[in-house]
Amino acid sequence: MHEPQWLKSSFSEASGNNCVEIASTNSHIALRESEDSTRTIMTGPSAFRGLLIGIKTDVVGTR
Repeated sequence: MHEPQWLKSSFSEASGNNCVEIASTNSHIALRESEDSTRTIMTGPSAFRGLLIGIKTDVVGTR
């Protein structure tokens, strides 16, 4: 198994250590904090899509 290619937001700080990174595998989306790359969260594409929609529509984090 190869190491996933992690992507950072273009909005991250110049140091690059204050953001969430994402990577995709064959069946999952992986998320990790750039400050602690040893902790990874795996989720499915539909759950990740729901998260992004919630963020874009300002639903996530309002409850």
